[in-house]
Amino acid sequence: MKNNTELQQGISMIRRFYLLSLILIGLVTAVQAQEAQRPQPTFWLGVSGAANLNYFTGTTQTLNSSIKVPAAFHDGFGVGLAGSVLFEYHFNPVVGLMLNLGYENRGGTFNQTLSPCNCPETLNTPLSYLTAEPSLRIAPFSSGLYLFVGGGYGYNINKSFTYTFVQNPESRFNSATGDFSNIRKNVFSGQVGAGYDIPISAFNSPTQVMLSPFISYHPYFGRDPRSVESWTITTIRIGVALKFGKAAVAPVKEVAQAPAAAPVVVAPVVIEVGFAVQAPSKMPATRRINETFPLRNYIFFEESSSEIPSRYVRLSSNEAKNFNESQLREPDPKELSGRSQRQLRVYYNVLNILGDRMRSNPNATVILIGSSAGKGSKIGKGYAESVKLYLVDVYGIDASRIKTEGRDEPIIKSEQPGGTLFLPMLRDGDRRVDIVSKSYDLLTPLHIKAIQDEPIDSRIVLTTKPGTNVTMNSWSVDVADEQGTIQHFGPFTKEKETIPGNIILGSRNEGNYTITMIWQTKEGNTIKKESTLRLERNAAPKVEGLRFSVLFDFDKSKTVTTYEKFLTEKVVPLIEDNGTVIIHGHTDIIGEDDYNMVLSQKRAQDTQNILERALSKAGKKGVKYEVYGFGSDVKTAPFENQYPEQRFYNRTVVIDIVPAQ
Repeated sequence: MKNNTELQQGISMIRRFYLLSLILIGLVTAVQAQEAQRPQPTFWLGVSGAANLNYFTGTTQTLNSSIKVPAAFHDGFGVGLAGSVLFEYHFNPVVGLMLNLGYENRGGTFNQTLSPCNCPETLNTPLSYLTAEPSLRIAPFSSGLYLFVGGGYGYNINKSFTYTFVQNPESRFNSATGDFSNIRKNVFSGQVGAGYDIPISAFNSPTQVMLSPFISYHPYFGRDPRSVESWTITTIRIGVALKFGKAAVAPVKEVAQAPAAAPVVVAPVVIEVGFAVQAPSKMPATRRINETFPLRNYIFFEESSSEIPSRYVRLSSNEAKNFNESQLREPDPKELSGRSQRQLRVYYNVLNILGDRMRSNPNATVILIGSSAGKGSKIGKGYAESVKLYLVDVYGIDASRIKTEGRDEPIIKSEQPGGTLFLPMLRDGDRRVDIVSKSYDLLTPLHIKAIQDEPIDSRIVLTTKPGTNVTMNSWSVDVADEQGTIQHFGPFTKEKETIPGNIILGSRNEGNYTITMIWQTKEGNTIKKESTLRLERNAAPKVEGLRFSVLFDFDKSKTVTTYEKFLTEKVVPLIEDNGTVIIHGHTDIIGEDDYNMVLSQKRAQDTQNILERALSKAGKKGVKYEVYGFGSDVKTAPFENQYPEQRFYNRTVVIDIVPAQ
């Protein structure tokens, strides 16, 4: 999973680079607008140097005909050098062609793995290529920002490796060097990226010189170096190019000076920007909650092993005799930054909860359906047998009560036919054991008492709405107290953001604030608007809230209809007159941010519609709603996104019920 996190960090780096590029446009456009047009060479020649951030995924075990390592390698990372001679031809200032001929290192080190004897293994390679990369260059802006997209060809010139096997604690090493077998001599791939031309020559010089920092993304498809196994390489390249171009300089013509004309008064353009600040009148610092926590009936497995992963709590048979799920109901210390550690503590005991409940319900049976995410039903069956073995050996469950099945893909799968994006994370979610039972008591939610730190309704909601005559680049917020002390938040790029009210208050219980929204437009302008805000804290969690969660399948919003009976019969009776219902929808990080925002809002709104209809029929009055859709925003997500179970739990709508004060 480490490599998935690193890959997401790389994608996030590209997004930040695009944002930085857009900000740079605003900084330089004002200067460029005052200059006459620089000479524009048609043909450019230059050199580039860059760092390759290489991310390894897949499987590598048979290194060549003489070396097959005991345990397969999967993920890895390395930093290599890339350099090229580059050529550019500009048809006009907007469209052009680029060609880079050079050298590229795609090497790195695989994550250390353990052989069956529990001995560490390492594998690294300086894999490198001679490359040719043609691209289409597009510069649609008046600044130096340009985008490029194209293909790539690589000719392998180094396929060596170094493999080390630590044989025992006395540090006897077995080390081998050699060449990988079945290396593709010729590989073809693609790239997409952006750069920024910064002129460093004199304005009217016929020889123009540009310094161009750039970043490019080289996805894994087409970058599998071998014709066997499944090792692939994704690369993020960050570098700089130095380019030279020669152009004719038009002679300066003397123009007779016309008599001064009367000044023309031009009415100023009014830039329309709106914003709104929504804050609770009484802001909770913490809240006691009684949570009905749903159990995800999935056990997720690693690709390389049929053993239950170590993050799941596994007990000895003696420890299992004293296990009872009531041990999980007491609160842990407060969770930090909105992450729910206590819920994961419950989920990671799912096998022990299942074993305890089967022990208490001797007639209950289960079916364990193992799925291998495309690796065959035999491997899926192995996953299911591992879970069965644990229940039989540790909890003494009769093996005849547990049926196992193996599948290539789960019944409800995440990876869809024809999909090409986020495949490693989607396959992680499809490599699992589904626990299926007709005995309702085996999979009922668990009730947890806890202290909720930083409730959703303690956050301040900021909404910005640019007018039709302005295009926003980014915006930020300055919050000043009565003494002039300023706290800064941002920059933001979405129209709606939240900031924690308790952080603004700090150690104070109340305060008056001036909140200033600062917009940076794509035209290089800065716009400011002010508003006032009063915050007041309810320090003690005097009332106990209730929390329920509705879980969704991947990319689905309709799952909420299957919960309608639960919401109507179980949740609605617990909502008091004049109480508050806080509904917040979330998604995992798979997919585009804008799409995930709409999906989370749809999930939350559908939940509110069901509750409103049922409350009206029940004659409940004065109920207030606060409905939020946070999309894949990691600042408000209930869980991290490293493991598949965290992403599955993030596909949720959370319902907080707060009684009338």
